[in-house]
Amino acid sequence: MSAAAPFRVAIVTGAGDLTAAHAVRTAVFVDEQGVPADLERDALDALSRHVLATAADGTPIGAGRIAPDGRIGRLAVRSDWRGRGVGDAMLRALLEAAREAGLRETYLHAQLQAMALYARAGFVAEGARYEEAGIAHRTMRRVAGAAFPVDDLAAAVDATVTLVSAARRSLWLRSRDLDPGLYDHPDVLAALRRFATGGRGVQIQVLLHDPASVQRRGSALLALSQRLSSAFAFRAVEDAVDREYAGAFLVNDAGGFHVRALGHRVDGEAATDLPGRARQLAQQFAPVWERSRACSEFRALGI
Repeated sequence: MSAAAPFRVAIVTGAGDLTAAHAVRTAVFVDEQGVPADLERDALDALSRHVLATAADGTPIGAGRIAPDGRIGRLAVRSDWRGRGVGDAMLRALLEAAREAGLRETYLHAQLQAMALYARAGFVAEGARYEEAGIAHRTMRRVAGAAFPVDDLAAAVDATVTLVSAARRSLWLRSRDLDPGLYDHPDVLAALRRFATGGRGVQIQVLLHDPASVQRRGSALLALSQRLSSAFAFRAVEDAVDREYAGAFLVNDAGGFHVRALGHRVDGEAATDLPGRARQLAQQFAPVWERSRACSEFRALGI
């Protein structure tokens, strides 16, 4: 516990702490959000591992659980403690419990307003929205130490949002023409905006094969980068060998990537927790960036 984070998160080991965790959940889900009490408590409670967050004075402020099949749920933080890192800390504790239990895959049903929290931890949304207890949700999944297929545009958008959200300071993007439909998708743009404005020193380096096409077509990502020019840098591939590269990729500095063998398609594979492969992609990007030219096509935009 520190002055910056005056709370403690621990795995529940006794009946008293479990009772305290249930009290937090009741306050958040039943009293605040109107979830029926008979839905908030279920048979999985007895089978799950629970975490409890407490303030410096011992007051319970957060709770969560992970079921034997890897489903994380009932993540609740009291209203006066939100935005102070409690949810992130509890999620890290639950992921560590999953690792100790040998669970490579974890998943959860995320309330829409909480999706950014889970994306930062490497969870990728999948499927359509649905309602649970009258509240809109999406399923999100995290696969540790393995890649997973990205088969269509919707999956590419979801993977990209997570990769951007999980990045610490750096993103490296290699694209032919900023992939219309993907990098101008509202969810991707919102994630990029949050990343670019989330702290000092963040950097998004973009290597393009056809900047002239982007200029002719226009791009919502270009417009965003014009407003946040300190975070974005663009270069155009010029070397003949580099121009023969047919693929595309996005890689972050948190061990995640989305790689496509053919740059004009969105299908490929992605991972949120393969740091060795991510480092290889970043190392592949670096020398191409150094020998590429500034995008004079965007000079009028101040980029």
